[in-house]
Amino acid sequence: MTENEIAKKLVELFLKIHRHLGPGLLESVYEEILCYELDKNNLVYKRQQAVPVIYEDIRLELGFRTDIIVCNKVIVELKSVEYILPVHHKQLQTYLKLTDKRLGLLVNFNVSLIKDGISRVVNNLGEM
Repeated sequence: MTENEIAKKLVELFLKIHRHLGPGLLESVYEEILCYELDKNNLVYKRQQAVPVIYEDIRLELGFRTDIIVCNKVIVELKSVEYILPVHHKQLQTYLKLTDKRLGLLVNFNVSLIKDGISRVVNNLGEM
């Protein structure tokens, strides 16, 4: 599957989850349910994957943890906050750069309409 095909499937799952649960729950609840749906749809993923940060000669083993990486291609960063801030987009952009991934989805489940809570973030490694 391409990044875009994975993203399309993920958006369908976000819509399904949000329709069923609505806004206002903890991020961890949405993460658990999304992983359940990924399993049901036979999509391979890694959850809370530690990613090292390398700076010059220093390797920090726990630079950050991704929420979910789907099919080793798309990073999903989940939020359940009042507002998505510009720093959230920049954070995901940094995650994409450090992992050499091209596409990330930033999802805020704490919105009335989930379509308003989904953002694509692209690492400019080339055309998709």
